[in-house]
Amino acid sequence: MSSDLHRLAMAVLQPGFEGTTAPDWLRRALGEGLGGAVLFARNLPSEQLIPQIRAENPDTVIAVDEEGGVVTRFEARTGSSFPGNRALGVADDETLTERAGRQIGRMLADAGVTLNYAPSADVNANPANPVIGVRSFGPEPGLVARHAAAYIRGLQSAGVAACAKHFPGHGDTITDSHLDLPTVHASAGELRQRDLPPFRAAIAAGVQAVMCGHLLVPALDPELPATLSRTILTGLLREELGFDGMLVTDAIEMKAVAARYSPGEIAVRALAAGVDAICAGIVDERGLHELRDAIVAAVRSGDLPAARLEEAAARVRAVAEWYGKQDRSAPDDPGVGLEAARAALTVTGAATLTRAPLVVEVNTRLNQAVDPSTPTGLTAALSARLPGTERVQLPSGGELPAFDERPVILVVHDSGRHAWVRERIAQAAALRPDVIVVDTGIPGDEPAGVTFIATNGLSRVSAEAAAEWLTT
Repeated sequence: MSSDLHRLAMAVLQPGFEGTTAPDWLRRALGEGLGGAVLFARNLPSEQLIPQIRAENPDTVIAVDEEGGVVTRFEARTGSSFPGNRALGVADDETLTERAGRQIGRMLADAGVTLNYAPSADVNANPANPVIGVRSFGPEPGLVARHAAAYIRGLQSAGVAACAKHFPGHGDTITDSHLDLPTVHASAGELRQRDLPPFRAAIAAGVQAVMCGHLLVPALDPELPATLSRTILTGLLREELGFDGMLVTDAIEMKAVAARYSPGEIAVRALAAGVDAICAGIVDERGLHELRDAIVAAVRSGDLPAARLEEAAARVRAVAEWYGKQDRSAPDDPGVGLEAARAALTVTGAATLTRAPLVVEVNTRLNQAVDPSTPTGLTAALSARLPGTERVQLPSGGELPAFDERPVILVVHDSGRHAWVRERIAQAAALRPDVIVVDTGIPGDEPAGVTFIATNGLSRVSAEAAAEWLTT
């Protein structure tokens, strides 16, 4: 029984790790029943890594965050081939969204990934949201529900399991859960009308997994974050919404929960609340064993029923079994990302560049879910068309450089959220009325008389679509 209990505890863990090859401790853990692993940009691209993991345990649930747009792991070094959820929502073509989801699934299927922690089914109801923003299909629940379902259909048709996140909805927050515990200030009625429809649609579309968010939702549970709340995870998600697939935590090292509980306590309490898999974004062998031992101790003490752990491990196995039965021969659709980026481009004014411009990147700090190496791409896209294009990057709060006779392009992100960015736009417009502003996020009010381009996504193809418009 002791050996079986240890294997059950290992089965519900999904650790991340350093390096582009499987470390020895991870290989040993896979032999001891480890149920999954999560990959990040630091691990990829690596052709040998996933085969190494599969060689130790062919049924391992290999997960990755590949939303497209601003959150990409496989394409973090070049920028994504897909414009992201907001762009798909702005284009509002469900067939296009399904095709994009399928092509992302095809990329992951070719690499051997089991589970994609996507799509974000959050309704971006709060314009000041620092962590969701363009990761959401939009601010309206019906729109988000339609496109979340389409993305899931596309992704899973390529043989890769989808995961709707961040239940019960991270859209109406002003705090990044990587940094602190966000609170959703909404009534139970508002939550049901606004935040839950996309998750209902995801479940109806057959989504294989749901990720819960590290959120305090007082209208549902005034004391515990959703990750640890049986009321939210079992009462609402399982019993009311009828979801019977795998429920996984967001990364447990995020400060929303890590600042309040130990890793072992988070794991045990989350499992007791109804979670099936524990995502530990960065861990070593000692940390993995501490999680395992905390779960084993909780079962032995009676704090975690053995039947609950068995149920959780069975749901993890079910995802692996689903993956093993899928046809992963989806047709290639390589142009869908650029097609979607073009469809999402919104423009006010007119401009055509005939010579190399000065590109001023008015940088705003991207949220913690974004790999810091992900490039904006517009300078590269313009340089390919107009050699000699030069880039200047402003730090947060930085001042504009001196302008010469060259065309000037200001690249901003989420200008609606940052007063100092709007000030720089106004200053540039006063100095150079012919300035072109490109917002790669959610824009604020467009400045009068200025050519303004909203890509509605931060990706390589979003930049290519903007560069194409600017030069043709």
